[in-house]
Amino acid sequence: MIYTPSDPLLFVAVKDQNGILQIADDDLLEDPAITSAIDEETEFNALVEEEAALLDALLGWFWSPSQAQTKQTQISQAITLSEQNCPNHNITISASTHTLTLHSEKMRIKTLRLPFLLFLFLCSHLTFVLSWKKEEFRTCHQTPFCKRARSRTPGSSSLIATDVTISDGDLTAKLIPKSEPLAKPLILTLSVHQHGILRLKIDEDPSFSPPKKRFEVPDVIVSEFASSKLWLRRLSEEDNGLASAVYLSDGQSAVLRHDPFELFVRDDQSGDRVISLNSHGLFDFEQLTDKSEDDNWEESFRSHTDRRPYGPQSISFDVSFYGADFVYGIPERATTLALKPTRGPNVEESEPYRLFNLDVFEYIHDSPFGLYGSIPFMVSHGKTRGSSGFFWLNAAEMQIDVLAHGWEAESSESHIALPSHRIDTFWMSEAGVVDTFFFIGPHPKDVLQQYTAVTGTPAMPQMFSIAYHQCRWNYRDEEDVEHVDSKFDELDIPYDVLWLDIEHTNGKRYFTWDRTLFPHPEEMQKKLADKGRHMVTIVDPHIKRDDDYHLHKEASQKGYYVKDSSGKDFDGWCWPGSSSYPDTLNPEIRSWWADRFSYQNYVGSTPSLYIWNDMNEPSVFNGPEVTMPRDALHYGGVEHRELHNAYGYYFHMATAEGLLKRGDGNDRPFVLSRALFAGSQRYGAVWTGDNTADWDHLRVSIPMVLTLGLTGMSFSGADIGGFFGNPEPELLVRWYQLGAYYPFFRAHAHHDTKRREPWLFGERNTKLIKDAIHVRYALLPYFYTLFREANTTGVPVVRPLWMEFPSDETTFSNDEAFMVGSSLLVQGIYTERAKHASVYLPGKQSWYDLRSGTVYKGGETHKLDVTDESIPAFQRAGTIITRKDRFRRSSTQMANDPYTLVIALNSSQAAEGELYIDDGSSFNFLQGAYIHRRFVFSNGKLTSIDLAPASGSNRRYPSDAFIERIILLGHATGSKNALIEPSNQKIDIELGPLWFLRARAPAVVTVRKPNVRVSEDWTITVI
Repeated sequence: MIYTPSDPLLFVAVKDQNGILQIADDDLLEDPAITSAIDEETEFNALVEEEAALLDALLGWFWSPSQAQTKQTQISQAITLSEQNCPNHNITISASTHTLTLHSEKMRIKTLRLPFLLFLFLCSHLTFVLSWKKEEFRTCHQTPFCKRARSRTPGSSSLIATDVTISDGDLTAKLIPKSEPLAKPLILTLSVHQHGILRLKIDEDPSFSPPKKRFEVPDVIVSEFASSKLWLRRLSEEDNGLASAVYLSDGQSAVLRHDPFELFVRDDQSGDRVISLNSHGLFDFEQLTDKSEDDNWEESFRSHTDRRPYGPQSISFDVSFYGADFVYGIPERATTLALKPTRGPNVEESEPYRLFNLDVFEYIHDSPFGLYGSIPFMVSHGKTRGSSGFFWLNAAEMQIDVLAHGWEAESSESHIALPSHRIDTFWMSEAGVVDTFFFIGPHPKDVLQQYTAVTGTPAMPQMFSIAYHQCRWNYRDEEDVEHVDSKFDELDIPYDVLWLDIEHTNGKRYFTWDRTLFPHPEEMQKKLADKGRHMVTIVDPHIKRDDDYHLHKEASQKGYYVKDSSGKDFDGWCWPGSSSYPDTLNPEIRSWWADRFSYQNYVGSTPSLYIWNDMNEPSVFNGPEVTMPRDALHYGGVEHRELHNAYGYYFHMATAEGLLKRGDGNDRPFVLSRALFAGSQRYGAVWTGDNTADWDHLRVSIPMVLTLGLTGMSFSGADIGGFFGNPEPELLVRWYQLGAYYPFFRAHAHHDTKRREPWLFGERNTKLIKDAIHVRYALLPYFYTLFREANTTGVPVVRPLWMEFPSDETTFSNDEAFMVGSSLLVQGIYTERAKHASVYLPGKQSWYDLRSGTVYKGGETHKLDVTDESIPAFQRAGTIITRKDRFRRSSTQMANDPYTLVIALNSSQAAEGELYIDDGSSFNFLQGAYIHRRFVFSNGKLTSIDLAPASGSNRRYPSDAFIERIILLGHATGSKNALIEPSNQKIDIELGPLWFLRARAPAVVTVRKPNVRVSEDWTITVI
């Protein structure tokens, strides 16, 4: 976020009661210490206008890359402007010291003197809104490694594989240019792992002593993966010795073609290819060299220069997916679920998909531009072949082209004859090594299980964290917190978490409290905790450079900061002004950071307080592209360019480890992070960043959340209502109705927006928002069961339709509807004043409207009437979901409430579903302290089956909760009674409401109060 003179600005400079200058925004003006310095509101408003005019000129002077003489002219112009427009001020500027001295009569500030840089960057925190400026971020053409890679033509790689052999259970080979047999080789290592996972590594030959060791990203691959390695015993020669094949899994082989070099996975029965690398001969690996006197490796972008001390070191190659109709993944960006081609005939957008974590302010939708996170994992899917996946473990900047059919016709030659039914992609990275993984599927869920076998499954969240979160930048003080909390209670709207943004701290010093605004933080948290609620505070990576700030003092003394290219502590600008950043690549520093979250170090924190990591891309306001310079230095001499996309990952990891330590290893951490990388799913939740209050951002939130789920990040969501702007009531209501199905359900807003708590939009809209939140709380048992499924299998909580219906081509590019688990289908309303919605319901079985129970035929598109009360949501025939229909203040208070089973019968009058229960907070479930039941309805009988494995530890989770209601949708009429066994009790079947939260809920067949415990085996027969 950089202010430029054309942007609107509200600037306030006042003296507080201690005589210290404050740069304030409109929220801070409610502080008595600030308002006491202002004589009259009218004078204050006049001052605002004068300062805006003055600061325009001053900023123009500062940011212009001109010489001293030109600067002096601009200074004179600024002073002249101040004399004309600001008669009550006397301004002097020193170009040598970058200071501004302002004498103000109106506010009786005798003298104001502050560093000019601080003056400017604090202004960036004020009450103006900046839109995304494309020119501030590099395109491929402005990025030399991308420009070089894209200029290559198919067949330009002349590498061949030599010395192919088996060593330590792996296939190894050397790659050399065919025309230069004495050139420095690359070392290739191919390993095979269980479940159809193939790993390919290519790096420089260390025996040739390259100038440095290339960076390999540590601590992403889970430790269990190493034990899944299958030791190769032999090679099978093919194609007259020009290729070597190895076993991959039953019916699958990996084939290394020697000349020209190519790797592909093959289905042995059909002979069809599944996935391949370098089939188009685009592989290129820029090896490190010593710099000569004639080399000029520096690169510049705008006003920033990158020294590039090790010169060009990029890598690029092509990857092809066979039998694929679409490819998905490689977040994070605001675009369609199915990735559009970026090169080739009739391509509209010529920029590749960029993976480079950035603080993108008010991002635009439908763009290939990269946002806050990067996961270099792509999934393909097609009707005939199914799914496959490809992952490149590399944290440097990456650019990826999806190539349109016919792209190779634009080049002079083709490398190898290939099947036409495929999607080609081109992967480019600035640095690192080739460390890639091939996942053969074939089912979409198989690919996710294979990927998370490498990077880890999502952490099991606490129950409170999957309920509703209320957030704003910023709740002003303890009185504001208490008011918001009590208002939810007054209106019987449940919520679980209240959040505090950066203004709760003492001058943006994290782990502190502004004791004027929050004098009793422990008591404030206890009041929430007494209702089963929690609080989250923000802790960002930028540490204020203040020698009186204990955190900075200790980090500086211990050498724990990232260094600049000269070896000094890197000094960048963020919310506190001058800031430095902990080097969390270093395990020692991660451990130190984790210790900051102890109750002793984080004074004012309590067990009900959890953490939010924002700005961890990292965001550096005065850095190139608003981030850290690429030649900054990390632990072990690693350049920032090599690990940039993983910086936020390591920070997220360290914070989660801190909460784990704080809870003696038995309290599940909750940490929300904005930046993300492969493996982030092990440490907490993410959200889609600074979106906008408009219908387009509501719509794009679905492909964004689905894409995150497809790449392992199940626990994600978008800011309800949009972070920027003021949503119209209809948009806000629709966003709550949709957001109730996000895995992460949080309302959040910029401090410039109008307050938007649920009760501020009229009685009707308050009720609609309340109903939407109630839907989420009713479905919490179902959601929690899905989170456990994600935790054990990697399969996401919310899913594209094609994950459940992989042969239905109509679902492959559907961006508007999604599955919640395997049982619910949801479609948002994305236009204002909508009266109808067209909803495609896949599959051969029927679907039941979640609110009315109305049945709809599968495999068809239905035009439905819609009202403001809800969005289209359906339960799939043949499924059973669990609900809780008693609404309390928080999910914690619902722990022992009874359950409702909703049985949606299919055409065979059958259905099944699962329920997972544990204590909702600890790790005791890892020792077997949980309940896992499968409910099966068949032949008129409902059976509860125990899925938990037998355990000798006797640590099964105790629960007295019982089944309160059983609802039968699609049940043939005529049954009068239900027989419960083993109690041999007979009860009446009656008609009851489908939803208690609907005043006129339809009557459905109901077994009420069967009095069976959820933890026990039983059967209920309808007679």
